[in-house]
Amino acid sequence: MTTQVDFSNGYAIVSVEGRVDTTNYLDFEKSLTEVMDAGHKKIVIDCSGMNYISSSGLRVFLITHKRMLAAGGSLTLCSLQPGIAEIFEISGLFSIFTMVPDRAALS
Repeated sequence: MTTQVDFSNGYAIVSVEGRVDTTNYLDFEKSLTEVMDAGHKKIVIDCSGMNYISSSGLRVFLITHKRMLAAGGSLTLCSLQPGIAEIFEISGLFSIFTMVPDRAALS
């Protein structure tokens, strides 16, 4: 798993590539924490390159969402692959997150 942070139209966009699972969820969480700690109030997680997520990865999404709400910010997910979207839906998390089809929908 790798992450990359870009900035566009007032958003901090965190792109995640590969698997988010028990072997690397702490690295993913650290990347998101660094963006939040830098004071960014609008974070987007671009999931176009994410091909697997475990319950540990889902936990990171939930923690980030709660922290952003508490700080008066927002977390948006974009470009979920069908299999990843299904995992969010089955786990009951689909309705919790703001989701957009791709980065173009942010502007």
